[in-house]
Amino acid sequence: MNDSGLHYRTFIILLVIVTLAFGRLLLPYYGAIFWGAILAISFMPLHRRLLTLLPGRPNLSALLTVLLVLLLVILPLTLLTGSLLQEGSNLYKRIESGELNLGGYFEQIVGALPPSLHASLERLGLTDLFSVQEKLSAGALQGSKFLASQAVNIGQNTFQFLIGLGIMLYLLFFLLRDGSPLARKIMTALPLSTEHKQLLIHKFITVVRATLKGNIVVAATQGALGGLIFWILGIEGPLLWGVIMALLSLLPAVGAAIIWLPVAAYFLVTGDYWLGTILILYGVLVIGLVDNILRPLLVGKDTKLPDYVVLISTIGGLTTFGLNGFVIGPLIAALFIAVWDLFPSATQERSDSQEDALR
Repeated sequence: MNDSGLHYRTFIILLVIVTLAFGRLLLPYYGAIFWGAILAISFMPLHRRLLTLLPGRPNLSALLTVLLVLLLVILPLTLLTGSLLQEGSNLYKRIESGELNLGGYFEQIVGALPPSLHASLERLGLTDLFSVQEKLSAGALQGSKFLASQAVNIGQNTFQFLIGLGIMLYLLFFLLRDGSPLARKIMTALPLSTEHKQLLIHKFITVVRATLKGNIVVAATQGALGGLIFWILGIEGPLLWGVIMALLSLLPAVGAAIIWLPVAAYFLVTGDYWLGTILILYGVLVIGLVDNILRPLLVGKDTKLPDYVVLISTIGGLTTFGLNGFVIGPLIAALFIAVWDLFPSATQERSDSQEDALR
């Protein structure tokens, strides 16, 4: 092995080591860094528009964009989270005191069913009312207890939260201001052809913007509509159920129906046919229509990902990365498909270069 080859391999080893060490250093705040980068990509068009209105003042343009992110994104989310945790704490107290009993609701449903369905329930193992009631009550208690505990944790970890928020906003400012030169450095460092680099960067930015824009708009719209109908129908905890429907709306095809459909079924089997019919019609024609119209326009159209890929990658992302996964999952899936689409052309380029070298 000649000296140049040895030096190059040593440098690559050193590069890998320091990169892994730097990644480990940033790991405790990966969420803040991730969302700083995601928000920078999403709000870069707005920053550029402000820059045209304020030529030669990139610092002011970036600062105004950060302030808009605070007002339009972070402040509403903070207020919503506080209200959600408060409602979750109240729900936990009601379940713990026995004022709210989901097992009792289940017993009402089973009692209202016709005898012909009892055999089917027996085959499914749902005739042991006491056991099912215990499981439902325990599950509801654990869920509401989790929300209550999160309220306590947030209060105890306020300092940690503020540090993460500060890192995110600080990083957002500099990514907005210096994003273009940084993107050019990344493009230069990637050992790929110019065409492949441009395609992958374009795919990355497109998927991030489409997924964030589409999922957030669809989830917020469905959650708001679901919470509204629950409030109109007098169902307790409309804010809590609306937020849960919004989170479930991140999953294509199923989404908010996981919440409103069982409630509609409860109304129907317990004799509230009018409320059950209203909720079903509203869920299908209003909440469901939002998903069927907005999601393909805002997500599928730009990412060009099939619905089943979006569903599987979203579930996998949420399972692996938590709430951050609703962006990370589809992003990895889109890059996976893009890289494999490029594989034949990359292989052909390699074959052509080898043939040229042999001539």
